[in-house]
Amino acid sequence: MPFDNGPSNLIFTLGPIFIGVIFIIVIGGIIFSIIKGISQWSHNNKQPKLTVDAKVVSKRDEVSRHSHNHDGHHHHSTSTNYYATFEVESGDRMEFQVDGSEFGMLAEGDKGTLSFQGTRYLGFERSISKASF
Repeated sequence: MPFDNGPSNLIFTLGPIFIGVIFIIVIGGIIFSIIKGISQWSHNNKQPKLTVDAKVVSKRDEVSRHSHNHDGHHHHSTSTNYYATFEVESGDRMEFQVDGSEFGMLAEGDKGTLSFQGTRYLGFERSISKASF
């Protein structure tokens, strides 16, 4: 019988099975993320490129903190994702991920033309008002 030698034999019997299941779950998650990303990319490529009048209604950022332990040294790093929400003439709102430099150039209330393809942000060109300075 496989469990005749007590609890230590149980660990050696079930341990590899447990590690194998965890490995399959992690690899499955990675494969799922890759397939989801490729699917979204393909979907966006099939969409028309649109340019519409829009207004910047909000901006937000999302900071993620990462910890790494390498050769006994503990390292911390962060990454930031930037998002802008635009409102079009129909009143519909769309949120897009934008890069940091674009995020810094946008201000809530800016009006202009928004270019996008599916969920992919292509750019925003601010309208220049004729107000005197």
